[in-house]
Order: sequence, then structure tokens, then C-alpha cells
Amino acid sequence: MTIQIFDSANDLALAVSRQLAARVQSVTAAGRPPRIVLTGGTIAGRIYGRLSGENADWTRAEYWWGDERFVPEGHEDRNDRQAREGFLDRLGVPADHVHAMPAHGCDLSMADAADAYAKTLPEDPFDVVLLGVGPDAHIASLFPGHPQVHETERRAVEVFDSPKPPPQRITLTYPALNHTRATWFVVSGADKAEAVAKAMSGTPIDEAPAAGARGLEETLWFLDTAAASKLPR
Repeated sequence: MTIQIFDSANDLALAVSRQLAARVQSVTAAGRPPRIVLTGGTIAGRIYGRLSGENADWTRAEYWWGDERFVPEGHEDRNDRQAREGFLDRLGVPADHVHAMPAHGCDLSMADAADAYAKTLPEDPFDVVLLGVGPDAHIASLFPGHPQVHETERRAVEVFDSPKPPPQRITLTYPALNHTRATWFVVSGADKAEAVAKAMSGTPIDEAPAAGARGLEETLWFLDTAAASKLPR
């Protein structure tokens, strides 16, 4: 596990954007399409806004999401809308490289929608999974005390009672999230400091789901000073 701490959220977002661009370039140079799992939230929006076609060919990568709100397509709460507006559409990423989760109104039950999304996931590991962390130490839509944190077979599952609205969601589980070469946590703000400290101290996943996520080769925490304020010095 590696920790990088930055003076501000803006500095953090710039660093992640640069390192993600470098990773995309290196994977592309190796002759295969980079596979990236995107996250949502304020800091993710800042990162996406800094991605540029000048530092990587984002059209060569393929994109999935760690979780999604089960609301209609195009709804402002959708994580995929944030990413589309932030960089996917702006940088001309082909539609068939964007693997959005099913939306409400897709004529599938949430369970069937989750299973259908699992079938889109690659057999080879992702290259980077981006994860935000909530004040309760949740990641994606894996929440403390909820049964989804103990799922070991299904790679995507339905969530009916998210404590954070909207309540209905689809989320990847650890078998999918941890099938990645690199896990990058991107966390900003003093309200996340306790969650960060709990996750890094080995708190059980029932209390801190972030503690259960890790990459096969790399686990990297990008923090601003506020989010890192409760870590041991």
C-alpha cells in the first residue's frame, strides 16, 4: 500500500489525472486496451475535468463503473452522466468502449440488471479501479453492515436500501473490484478522515468496506491533507 498526500483537493485531482494518463499511455504502448473502472463524486468530477487528449489517448481505453444509481438514463444522479460530461464525450471516446450500468426503465429487474452487467466485465484484470470513500467508509455501493460486503460469487449485485440516496443501486462486489492490477482510492475532505484511518488500520469490512479493496499489484491512496489528518504520523 502506498499513500500520496497533497495540500489541496485541486492538487490531488491534478496528480491523479496525470498518473492516470501515464498509466493509460503505458498500457496502450504494451499493445492492449486499458481497462478502467470509474467512480463518481466531487473529487472524481475534478479529476475528469483535468483529463486531456494531449497527455493520453483516452479513446483506446474501455470504461466500466464501480456502482450506479438505478435511476433513468441521463438522470443527474447517474455516475455515467458525470463521466460522459466530464471527459468521455468531450474526448470522443467511442460508445462501444463505454460500459454503463443498466438504468431504471430497462425492462430488467435490478437483480437481472446486475447479472447482465457482470457479463460485460472482462475476464482479464482491470488496469485501474478508481474508488471514492464515504464518511462511513463505504466504497462503490458496499455499505457498512450490509450483506453485499460478504458476497463472494456474484460480481455485481443489486442494492435496495442504500443509506445514501437514491436507495436503489447496482454495485460491483469485491470479486470484481479486486480483480484489478491497481486500486486507486481518491479521497478529499476532513469528513472522510476517520473513514480513511479506519480503512488503513485493518478495521473489519462490516465496519469499513474500504478496508476490503486492494489491487493485485498496487494499492494507492491519493489523499489531501484534510482526508489524511487522522492517520498516524
